[in-house]
Amino acid sequence: MNHESLHLSALQDETLADTGLDDRIVPALVDLVHARPADAFAWLGPHRQANGERRLRVLAPHAQRVEVIGDGGRRWELQPGPLPGLFEGAAGEAPVPLLALHSEQGVEQMHDAYAFGPLLEEAVLQRFHAGDADAARQLGAVPMQVQGVAGVRFAVWAPNARRVAVVGDFNGWDGRRHPMRLRHDAGVWELFLPGVQAGARYKFRIVGADGRVMPDKCDPMARWAELPPATASRVPEADPVQWHDVEWLAARRRAGTSTPLSIYEVHAASWQRRDDGAPLDWDALADRLIPYVARLGFTHIELLPVSEHPFGGSWGYQPLGIYAPTARHGTPPAFARFVDRCHQAGVGVIVDWVSAHFPNDAHGLAGFDGTSLYEHADPREGVHADWDTLIYNYGRNEVAAYLIGSALEWVERFHIDGLRVDAVASMLYRDYSRAEGEWIPNEQGGRENLQAVAFLRRMNQTLRERLPDVLVIAEESTAWPGVTAPVEEGGLGFTHKWNMGWMHDTLQYLGRDPVHRQHHHSEISFGLVYAFSERYVLPLSHDEVVHGKGSLLAKMAGSPAQRMAHLRAYYGFMWAHPGGKLLFMGGEFGQEHEWSHDAALDWQQAASNDGQGLSRLLGDLNAVLRSEPALHRDEHDERSFDWSVADDSRNSVYAFIRRDPAGSGRTLLVVSNFTPVLREDYRVGVPHAGRWVERLNTDSVHYGGGNAGNLGAVHAEPNAMHGHAQSLRLTVPPLSTLYLQVDA
Repeated sequence: MNHESLHLSALQDETLADTGLDDRIVPALVDLVHARPADAFAWLGPHRQANGERRLRVLAPHAQRVEVIGDGGRRWELQPGPLPGLFEGAAGEAPVPLLALHSEQGVEQMHDAYAFGPLLEEAVLQRFHAGDADAARQLGAVPMQVQGVAGVRFAVWAPNARRVAVVGDFNGWDGRRHPMRLRHDAGVWELFLPGVQAGARYKFRIVGADGRVMPDKCDPMARWAELPPATASRVPEADPVQWHDVEWLAARRRAGTSTPLSIYEVHAASWQRRDDGAPLDWDALADRLIPYVARLGFTHIELLPVSEHPFGGSWGYQPLGIYAPTARHGTPPAFARFVDRCHQAGVGVIVDWVSAHFPNDAHGLAGFDGTSLYEHADPREGVHADWDTLIYNYGRNEVAAYLIGSALEWVERFHIDGLRVDAVASMLYRDYSRAEGEWIPNEQGGRENLQAVAFLRRMNQTLRERLPDVLVIAEESTAWPGVTAPVEEGGLGFTHKWNMGWMHDTLQYLGRDPVHRQHHHSEISFGLVYAFSERYVLPLSHDEVVHGKGSLLAKMAGSPAQRMAHLRAYYGFMWAHPGGKLLFMGGEFGQEHEWSHDAALDWQQAASNDGQGLSRLLGDLNAVLRSEPALHRDEHDERSFDWSVADDSRNSVYAFIRRDPAGSGRTLLVVSNFTPVLREDYRVGVPHAGRWVERLNTDSVHYGGGNAGNLGAVHAEPNAMHGHAQSLRLTVPPLSTLYLQVDA
């Protein structure tokens, strides 16, 4: 749209009586002066009268007098109007009058906001009404120039409101000064305010459908927010971020979503802290976190939600500003710099993204225009009792557009490499965590949330069409079929799904006394029954180390030394198991106490011998994962995996083969011993003759282990076993995992 050519409808189409106030005018002006619903553009700004003269009416309740500044600096004063705060007089010939408002605080110079015609194109509004995400992204506070005048276009969806005004630093938070124009068909209110600067705080003051003045609302589309506990939105900067990740994005496009996936999950506020205990900002995190993650060899950092959220104790999982990075760590450009520096260091960035619910804070989305606009009106559909939050109405076009627009903002505006979608199970089922009678069946009589299903499919399809190399990972804990199947095949269209069953079973197994594990052997092996039904991520996430669950190290059985050996063996098994890997911060050095969001990790433990040994193991595991196609290429293909030993419950030993289905790379044998007993002369069948090199041994002294093993290599013998013509005679250390690889 060419804003320079916008017509000024107020000048072209409206007329106003010369001086007298008739019965029609008086009520409207009274309403404007008292911040009640009225058509501000009909009565304020410049208007062409019947005799051809241009007259100007200004509402400036704070001003003692108002001047118009004409060409050459000529000034003339407007006269006090019929009601306090109104000023009237000749408009002059400038299309947009320049005003000087004199008050006790000084002189405020600005262009008249009511001289501008509608700005949002009708076609854009219609697309938004129909559910178009790109149209939704045009709402909010957008810096721009109109008619050569710099300012900010404010636009907000509030179809049932009777009046909406912008309030902020620029008008003394006076709700009388800047009522907005309603674009009726779309229910969008808009106003261009000249002279507003980046960083200015603002909100919307709304008269609801029932005539009540709502608590001031922050902007649902805000790209920047005030630092909590303050709640205002802020006008974003107009200048684009200077990116330096062209090569990274090109490589990502070439690789698609089948690359090695090893994710370091981070709560940015508690990874490390400043000396005074305050959270690090994005630049400090870039200086410290990025080289740390790169040194450990993780492919991605996953950030717990960094959308703006009022309550820090929610860890970001109850966001209100899903278009804005939280101000807790700095500005949006600072966040963009963090992502850019990650990419320059060869590290991808995934953000947790929450579309399942939102908190009911009065300044947020709840009852936004006096009605249940973003949420369902019926609490049986609209309230999450577990979290005391509200559920989006996915069946409303504008709500779906708002959510999908947010997803696009993160991946397009901030170059994010993936979204981890939180609480998908709660979206899919209308009876999620509800007793009988507390939920409403769908139109087919079932428990599935058909509107949420349609929304997720549409979101994933949109992302696939626009950015097919971006990861979209579902936290989905049920047996819903086809979570990662393409939408066109009836699936939900995610690229990956968290494997919650694997996590639960394996952690339960490793918490058992080794003497009892023979009776629970399938807790380790069962995950392979369904490992190829979806594209999985194996998550050892923040959820497993809070709320009294203890740390990962504390979950392991045995003495302190055995717990550390358990963790090393577990990671070795996990990194060889089909599926992406995810490890929450602190797990890489075996933090002993469970995670607290109010404190930094235990970096003293990280510096201990045990902590450093475990970190070295993680670095080597990531190096093997990256370098060996057998461990990552087409790992959702069942041809990439073969059991060698799956039934040795008496010894609690497991052995399996990993290979690249495409035939490249070398075959890998993985052997795990989950008892504290050394297994000597333990024979395992293998598919190839020759020398098998011990590529990795979690019992190595380098990692803090006892250094038992196979002296670097072992030769296959022509003794058939486990369906193979060859076999290896191994020494399997206690509580360990071995990787052996046949020489090329």
